[in-house]
Amino acid sequence: MVEIGGAFRIPEVVALSHSEMVEVGTTNRTRLGDYRRAITERTRAVLRVHPSNFRTVGFAEEVEIEALCGLGVPVIDDVGSGVLADDLAVLADEPSVRRSVRAGAAVVAFSGDKLLGGPQSGLMVGRRDAIEQCRSHPLARAVRIDKLSLAALEATLALYRDPEYARRALPVLAMLCATDEELAERATRLAGLTGGRVSSATARVGGGALPLVELAGPVVTLDAGARGAKALAAALRQGQPRL
Repeated sequence: MVEIGGAFRIPEVVALSHSEMVEVGTTNRTRLGDYRRAITERTRAVLRVHPSNFRTVGFAEEVEIEALCGLGVPVIDDVGSGVLADDLAVLADEPSVRRSVRAGAAVVAFSGDKLLGGPQSGLMVGRRDAIEQCRSHPLARAVRIDKLSLAALEATLALYRDPEYARRALPVLAMLCATDEELAERATRLAGLTGGRVSSATARVGGGALPLVELAGPVVTLDAGARGAKALAAALRQGQPRL
C-alpha cells in the first residue's frame, strides 16, 4: 500500500489489472501466519513491495522473502531501488535482487537507475516461465524501453561482472564508497577554484532510495557577498571552468 514517483499508487495499479488486492497483516507488524490465513483457492500471487523512499521503524516485523516463497504461491517481489552490489555495507539493509531470485520469487521487479546506476527504467527477472508470461503480454511492447536506454542498461549491467570495477565506474556506487580523503581533496580543490571555504555537513543519499542513511563529509561554503546568490550562481556558470 505505497505511493511511488509521480503520485502512482500500487493499489490503483493493481486495480487496473482487474485483480483484487487483499491486505495482509498490519502496517508495522506482519507475520507468516498472516499470509497463511489470507491465502485461499482464489489467490494467484503474493505481492511484496519494498518501501524504497520511506521506512517503518520501531515496533516492526516483516516476513523474509525465503519464507514467502515457501508458501506455495507465486511471489512478485518489488525490491525497489535495485541492489546488485551486495557487498557494500551502506546497502546492507536494502533487499538484494540476487537474494530474491535465489529464494524462488516468480518475478522480481526493480529500478534500472537509483542504486543500480543505469538509465531510468524498470526491470523484471525471476523464474523463466513467469518472465515469459510477462514478455508475451500485449502490454509488454507498450512499456518496453527504447534502444538507446537498452544499450545503456546493458553497458551498466556488464560492469557488475567485476564488482570492484563497478564500484569505481558507476557514479552512484563511487559516491557511496568515496573515502574521507577523496572527499577532502575534492572539496579543497573546489574551494580553491571558487574562493570558498571547506566546512562540514550531513546529507542524504536522495534519488528515492536509502531514506534513513545520512552521509557526513566536507562541503564548500560560498559567500554570495553584496551581489547576492543569483549573481554568484551566474558567475559560477559563466566561469572557466564552468561550475
